[in-house]
Amino acid sequence: MPARAPAPGDRYVLAVDLGSTGVKIGLVSLTGEIALCELGVVTTRRSGDGASTQDAGQWWELITAAARRVMAAGVIRPEQLVAASCTGQWASTVPVDESGRPVGDCMLHDDTRGAPYSRALIGGPVAGYAPRNILAWVRRTGGAPSPSGADPIGHLLFLRHEMPAVYAAARWFMEPVDYLTMRMTGVAAATHASMTAAWLTDNRRPGTLRYDAGLARRAGIDTGRLPPLRPVGSVVGVIPERVAGELGVPAGLPVVTGLPDLHASVRGAGTMDDFQAHLAISTTSWIGLSVPFKKTDVLRSIASVPGLGDGSYVVANNHETGGRCLQWLHETIVGAATTTASDYERLVRRAETVPVGSHGVIFTPWLDGERSPVDDRDARAGFHNLSLTTTQDDLVRAVLEGVAYNNRWLHEAVERFAGRPLDPIRLIGGGARSDLWCQIHADVLGRTVERVADPMNAGLRGQAVFAGLSLGAVRREDVRIGVDRVFTPDPAAGAEYERLYREFPGLYRSQRGMFRRLGRGARRTAAAPRPRRLIPAAARRPR
Repeated sequence: MPARAPAPGDRYVLAVDLGSTGVKIGLVSLTGEIALCELGVVTTRRSGDGASTQDAGQWWELITAAARRVMAAGVIRPEQLVAASCTGQWASTVPVDESGRPVGDCMLHDDTRGAPYSRALIGGPVAGYAPRNILAWVRRTGGAPSPSGADPIGHLLFLRHEMPAVYAAARWFMEPVDYLTMRMTGVAAATHASMTAAWLTDNRRPGTLRYDAGLARRAGIDTGRLPPLRPVGSVVGVIPERVAGELGVPAGLPVVTGLPDLHASVRGAGTMDDFQAHLAISTTSWIGLSVPFKKTDVLRSIASVPGLGDGSYVVANNHETGGRCLQWLHETIVGAATTTASDYERLVRRAETVPVGSHGVIFTPWLDGERSPVDDRDARAGFHNLSLTTTQDDLVRAVLEGVAYNNRWLHEAVERFAGRPLDPIRLIGGGARSDLWCQIHADVLGRTVERVADPMNAGLRGQAVFAGLSLGAVRREDVRIGVDRVFTPDPAAGAEYERLYREFPGLYRSQRGMFRRLGRGARRTAAAPRPRRLIPAAARRPR
């Protein structure tokens, strides 16, 4: 619901936020107020061989249908629209033809089928990397391709070797937000921000709008198949007549470059200045903030990547499962077919009946591996310290607390990275709607937690604010993104959580050998034989 009724003089952005499980389409004012929005459910297909895909054509069908409905609702007049812009999931790859139509499924950020090729490219003994290779990447980009294959380089290598028909049919390999921007404009374009996870741009010089030829040679990637780079916040093009009809918007509407959800959330959380941090409890989870420097912590998989323009950077890190853990519990342990908003509310009420600490039960939320502060795609979740007296309600609260323990593990690493305490920290995402989960985070982190108003739509708001600022149509001081409640740490609860949290990192360390052994066996069972020659020797040789 809007913070106030739209006024005749207000100006709006048609904003799109493509998440892992759904896509939001909204009419959002330049100052961050949502006039109307809709949510469409997106289907993910996963298999035992590491595949994780979505139908990019389905995204567009959902977006055009919802856009027509929100425009037809009459909440705003068409002439009040000043731009369109997209945010969403990243480190994913959509193969498209010359016109921008998909020629294959989108390989998502957790698709690991390219792992054999990525390990051949960069694998080694230091946190999974070969030192000579990783130094070349980190020096220029701030990061490096993951040996897990769960990034665009892994995707492209997999497509080239394992799906040559799709590879040959693709003119462009695009990030989701760039694909959606092309569907709107017909123009293939990307930015340093949207292509962050490809690790093929020299991020010491974000103003240099070309891919790094040396890194591309190392990876064996043809940069002529990647969309040309544009400045972050520039206008890619305008919506032509035919597409305007599909969306129900005026023809000629400018489309501003898209952003990864991490970047849009910096604006959507109202954290406009450097070192103001937000924590997302969404399907995944992360801690984001702007910083004035390029830096990398290889061991903890944290890096500052090209930010929102003017030489700024955004701290990047990720947990593969955050709020998704509660959905998994409801559908797997409770035994429900699906999970609705009212189901989440019932789960939280059950957790409220359990004392702090869940009677000593600890949940490790690595249902889909981990990225930060350890990059381990084989890590798996578990309930620890169960007994005959453990109840299902204990398990529910343990999931809420386990996600918070994992976020503290990451928060401590990000504070070291930033070189200062990050307090207060703003909470966004669907999980932040729960007062209990917010308070658990305040108690576990030992930090003041500020919940952003309407936290579930922070990305949508942030993308609209970003577009307005980029066009010069609004000033930073005019942006109105507030906090609806502040949660302060409770000393008694914090003491109990401190006792339990001290066990949490050790649970990973004690089990990582098992994760590796069992993961290796699972890969042998599911995967095809490893190719003998993966990448040309010249591409592997350090330069």
